[in-house]
Amino acid sequence: MNKREESKKVTLDMIYRSVASSTAIETGIPTKIVEKKLKENRKKYQTLSLAL
Repeated sequence: MNKREESKKVTLDMIYRSVASSTAIETGIPTKIVEKKLKENRKKYQTLSLAL
């Protein structure tokens, strides 16, 4: 097996957590609050999708 086959599949939750933690570091807002806002906005803009 090569390294690529062993890697985890990236999920939408992983993307949300990554964006939330990065934003939290830059803004000083807790990660959980940023992640909650991202998920709320996702519901608001359901017709838009993230590039995966």
